[in-house]
Amino acid sequence: MIICEKVLGNLKEPEFQGCHADKVEIEWHEAYKKLHSKVTAEGTEIGIRLDDSILTRGLRDGDVLYRSGNRVIAVSVPPCEVIVIRIAPDHPKMACKVCYEIGNRHGALLWGDDELSFITPYNEPAFLLLQKLHGVSVTRKTRKLDFDRAISSTVSDHHH
Repeated sequence: MIICEKVLGNLKEPEFQGCHADKVEIEWHEAYKKLHSKVTAEGTEIGIRLDDSILTRGLRDGDVLYRSGNRVIAVSVPPCEVIVIRIAPDHPKMACKVCYEIGNRHGALLWGDDELSFITPYNEPAFLLLQKLHGVSVTRKTRKLDFDRAISSTVSDHHH
């Protein structure tokens, strides 16, 4: 078993170009956990033991956890079901309401593709609530979450 104790960088960085990447799947709701026991796509058992900084930074798609020569083990955050939220241009103040409702549920919230859109991981109660808001449209989709676009101070899976 390989033990990984820090993020060495990201596959996007020049130093990892040309490396063979063995991916380890980390679901979005696991990204802010310090301890993991996983098996990579190529069958390597790994233990992930990270410090407290991961509680606010989280693991990102492409994060490199291990390197040996030209081989790296990198995080792959798979697509998940999300709610794409769009605020009508003539109702911009509804963005505050959307942010309040998602935050009140301790939900993860990310910037969408444009100024008046947001993304949150799918859950039925939030979807139904957001559907009822005037000037707000919601769509259920499957896509990768880009934690670099997070609005929440932490994108954890905290529930009461």
